[in-house]
Amino acid sequence: MKKAVVLLSGGLDSATALYLAKARGYDVHALVFRYGQRHGKEVRRALAIARRLDCPAQVLGIRLPWRGSALLDRSKPLPQGGKTTHGIPLTYVPARNTIFLSFALSFAESIGARRIFIGANALDYSGYPDCRPRYYRAWQGLARLATKSGVEGAPIRIETPLLHMKKSQIIRLGTKLGVPYQLTWSCYRGAARPCGRCDSCLLRAKGFKEAGMKDPALS
Repeated sequence: MKKAVVLLSGGLDSATALYLAKARGYDVHALVFRYGQRHGKEVRRALAIARRLDCPAQVLGIRLPWRGSALLDRSKPLPQGGKTTHGIPLTYVPARNTIFLSFALSFAESIGARRIFIGANALDYSGYPDCRPRYYRAWQGLARLATKSGVEGAPIRIETPLLHMKKSQIIRLGTKLGVPYQLTWSCYRGAARPCGRCDSCLLRAKGFKEAGMKDPALS
């Protein structure tokens, strides 16, 4: 069976990407990162989602000691949704997707996977530069040039199936695929329940509202 590596954060988008890759017939291998984020809840949720789908999950611990993000530095306040300034938000982690994709590329080549799935979204997103279509086009070229498989004519492809979808469309797709959205975690905080105020919570709430569905994670 053809193999695929899926970047799994424990959030709504990455869980949908995982289930979509599985539905497309791939032998999926989840790659989960513990990178010093504020809480470990999303990692635990990612592992629970992988177990639900009965797919192997590799947890990779990496250190980003220079911080540079409100998601890594507890001394920086998390911005409340609707109160952020224009531009790239404080929750941007410097070059995070580039770092994650580099590990995913190495992992994929080592196990003979020809696809890497990432649940990036360029429509309903927070303004991160590494969620844009041109970024992934550039990354595809790098993957072709930087790997043995690429040089030998069998490049590893970066799949971004959710890139041009609204959050509501992603939710409808995931619901059809059976994604356990009650297990997913989007909130920047690691409390018992989502805060409902951070940008990620508001984007998620907007998506479920537009999809005409209740968020099962809140029931």
